[in-house]
Amino acid sequence: MPTPTDTAEFLEELNGGAFASQIGHALSEVAAGVVDHGKAGKLTITLDFSQIGESSQVKIKHKLDYKVPTKRGTRSENTSLDTPMHVGVGGKLSLFPEKHDQLFSREQAPVIPRN
Repeated sequence: MPTPTDTAEFLEELNGGAFASQIGHALSEVAAGVVDHGKAGKLTITLDFSQIGESSQVKIKHKLDYKVPTKRGTRSENTSLDTPMHVGVGGKLSLFPEKHDQLFSREQAPVIPRN
């Protein structure tokens, strides 16, 4: 059975690590607002996938939307960007295509010197 996508690695690859950093910042802001004001907060992560042409790549639109409770209501923020990724065996996602073994041996595809 193929190895599934490594979730932590996947999040770090979205937008070169900036998305994971934004999630961390939002988590802290929402948690602090909940504790400071005794009201509920919310953080939503949305991932939309679409195929790039007819390739084995997908464009992942990653959106972060959060609401921080304040003294008199809420403060909200959202961000949305795209990251292209390769889809490997079993659907494993990566920034880079999987390495494959050499297609032909030297005997099967000999290099004939030019005269």
